[in-house]
Amino acid sequence: MATERVRVRGLNIYRPIIYGNTATVLNPKQREALAPTAPDHTHTWTVAVRGAASAPDQDIVGGADDISHFIKRVTFKLHDTYPNPSRNIDKPPFEVTETGWGEFEIQIRITFVPDAGEKPITFYHHLKLHPWTATGEPEIPPIDVAAKLGPVHSWQYDELVFNDPFQTFLNTLMAHPPTPLVRSRRKPVPFHLAHMGGLEASKGGTPEFTQQMEKEEAERLEEARKAIVAEEERWRVKLIEREKELEQLQKLVAERAQ
Repeated sequence: MATERVRVRGLNIYRPIIYGNTATVLNPKQREALAPTAPDHTHTWTVAVRGAASAPDQDIVGGADDISHFIKRVTFKLHDTYPNPSRNIDKPPFEVTETGWGEFEIQIRITFVPDAGEKPITFYHHLKLHPWTATGEPEIPPIDVAAKLGPVHSWQYDELVFNDPFQTFLNTLMAHPPTPLVRSRRKPVPFHLAHMGGLEASKGGTPEFTQQMEKEEAERLEEARKAIVAEEERWRVKLIEREKELEQLQKLVAERAQ
C-alpha cells in the first residue's frame, strides 16, 4: 500500500476543463417575482467549472464528464453585495446560479481530492452579461434587444496538469479518461477576444469546444510562454549590463580614492 503513495517521476498527465458563465435576460415573470427584493436585476446567470467536452444530448457548454474524481470542491467568490458571497460547491455540478444587473470579477478556487496531493489553484473569470461586440468593447443594448439576441456565453478552455502524480491518483485518472472533443465544428464555437474574427461563428446557439480550438489554445499558451522567456532573457541581459557598469564605476571610484 505504501508504494502507491510514491510519485511517478517524470510523468505529466492533464485533464481538460472549461470555466465561465452563461447569462440570460430575465423574462417578465422572473422580473415580477424579483421586484420586491431585487427590482434592478436584469439577468440570470450561471458560473461553472466543467469538463471541456459537451454531451450531445445536453444544451449546455461542456459538462459531458464527471470531474469529481479529481476535483473535491470549487469555491466561487462573488461580489460582496451578494449574500454569502463565498460559495463552496462540494459535488457536481460545480456551478452557481444567481441573478443580477452588473458584470464583475469572480474568483474561482479549485480544491483537488486528497489523493491528488496537489495544492488548490485560484484563477479569475469576468462575469459576462451583455452580448459580445466586434470591437470587444462593452455595449449594453436595451433589454428587449438583448432578450431577442439570446443567451450570452463566456467560456475559457484550460488544462489542469499534474506533474509526478501519486500512483493511486494516476490510477484514478487513467480509470476515467476524458471524453475527446469533437474534431470539427457542429455547433457555434465559444468566442474569444484573441480571435475577434470568430464573433459570427459564435452565434446561433449553445457553443461547443472542438479539437481545433484546443490546438489553437495550446498554440496561444506556447506563444505566451515564448514571450515570457524572451522577456526574462531581455531583463537578464540588462541586468548583466548594469552589473558591468556598476563594476566599472566601483573601479573608477577606487582609483580616484588612491
